[in-house]
Amino acid sequence: MTPLPRLVVVTDWRLPTDALLRALERALEAGPDVAIQHRHPEAPTRQFLAEARMLASLCQARGNPLFVNGRLDVALLVGAHLHLAASGPVPAEVRPHLPPGRLVSMAVHDAREARAAAGADLALVSPVFAPGSKPGDTRATLGLEGFLAVSRALACPALALGGITPERARQVPGAAGFAVISAVLEAEDPADAARSLLTASPARAILRAP
Repeated sequence: MTPLPRLVVVTDWRLPTDALLRALERALEAGPDVAIQHRHPEAPTRQFLAEARMLASLCQARGNPLFVNGRLDVALLVGAHLHLAASGPVPAEVRPHLPPGRLVSMAVHDAREARAAAGADLALVSPVFAPGSKPGDTRATLGLEGFLAVSRALACPALALGGITPERARQVPGAAGFAVISAVLEAEDPADAARSLLTASPARAILRAP
């Protein structure tokens, strides 16, 4: 059985590498329910792979999951799970290329994308609130009712993403967990921030990836 994370910490490579890795390492101290998602769309392929290897080493040392954003080849090379963009391949297209037990997460922003996420193990639904890491983001937020409506259209658990703080996390209905960037990476103590978010989330779900 492959456990689903209840908290996904998404990387922000605008931070100095040493500072980012220290924050991630501290966040992982909160326990095995914390996963890292490697996201760096501006990085050339070799840099992206080198960063993925650093993160894989960090996660493997503690037994935490690592998701690689959008790159099946990199996920396979570092032994990671895969995260798919809403505009990219769907889970059914990538699943045959993944070893047993690997998870597939998917970005979802509305009910139409929720239906397209069929076959995913979990979905990152956003933006629930205005993202703290993207002050110039002009997308309309889902709000609490919008998140609940999208989560109900999914066939998999929904993690709330976008402006999530420990205080707001307790307000989100139907969330199986949360995905964050600044709430953990920019916290004074990333481990305490991660623990607070886990406290706000329900008990861990267990699924087997096909």
